[in-house]
Amino acid sequence: MGEAVTVSAKKEFIRWFLSKFQLKKKEGSWLFNYMLSDERLLERVHFTDDLRNRDKTMIISTVCSQATPFQFQKSTKIYYDVERAFHDIRLNPEEDVFISLYFKDRLLCPQYLAVLEGRPMESPRITQDDVMSLMAEIVMDKAIRKQRLKVLYDEIDRSLAEGNQSRFLELTGEWNELRKMDFELES
Repeated sequence: MGEAVTVSAKKEFIRWFLSKFQLKKKEGSWLFNYMLSDERLLERVHFTDDLRNRDKTMIISTVCSQATPFQFQKSTKIYYDVERAFHDIRLNPEEDVFISLYFKDRLLCPQYLAVLEGRPMESPRITQDDVMSLMAEIVMDKAIRKQRLKVLYDEIDRSLAEGNQSRFLELTGEWNELRKMDFELES
């Protein structure tokens, strides 16, 4: 995996990153702040651009990138809510977590390159299996989003029928975010 990055370097980078960038999912900042509070956990955090064949991964994006706002993957399950990732990390601090950050000019950023593990400049050999795996992941992500949109639509109707304005606003916010993600991926 390459040379180990020190906990103090990770802390310094995370603090710098949070001060310079706005995350698409604002809850990501409290996830990072939680990581900062636990050095044992930070030892298990790895910043990398190679998330393939990893048990626990995260994609975290800033508003200046086109990437998915937030994605947490554990084994074969994929989640888009930060809270699920937070609880998993809190309950399983002994597990390594591999994080890929997406922000403007990230591979030109010396602060990011200082904590990046692996070989970001080495172009990986892409096999047909890699392409098929990526295609399958894209199809699965789309199916999951489509199903979630259907569920949200029903829950929005129910909140309207019950006159629950706060629930309606919460659900429509999530629905709009998922629809926006679909439009970004289609364009």
